[in-house]
Amino acid sequence: MANHPPYHYLDIGIAGEDLVAEWLQSKGWVILHRRWRYRNGEIDIIAQFYGEAGEAKDEGKASSSPVLAFVEVKTRSRENWDAGGRNAITKHKQVKLWDTALMFLAKYPEKANYPCRFDVAIVSCQPISQGLAAVTISPEAIPNLSSG
Repeated sequence: MANHPPYHYLDIGIAGEDLVAEWLQSKGWVILHRRWRYRNGEIDIIAQFYGEAGEAKDEGKASSSPVLAFVEVKTRSRENWDAGGRNAITKHKQVKLWDTALMFLAKYPEKANYPCRFDVAIVSCQPISQGLAAVTISPEAIPNLSSG
């Protein structure tokens, strides 16, 4: 029988998504969906911000409508193979996220005119003792890849 690590890969990913969702909520975002799927695509978190655009987009302008964020979460353990998940956001992955976001907006046309953004949250998971792991969010955890 194989000697498996004390945590499961999927559990680490879910823990990372949970942490990012909690962080977003603490900043005033409302989580609309987790792991929203359409055909061959999935968006980890879809969140909406009702405050000022300056708080959501760092522009300092008031917003007349909420802002939507499509968030991809990459949770990795130490010494991973893809620069903490940064290398996993390939052009192909970006196109899939874009297409899935378009399907979301088609399904929810009342949100189709909201300003939208695509974010990537990089989460680092480190074992702290046998059977336990610590998950932390880096200071630049949710850099804005592009705005729609």
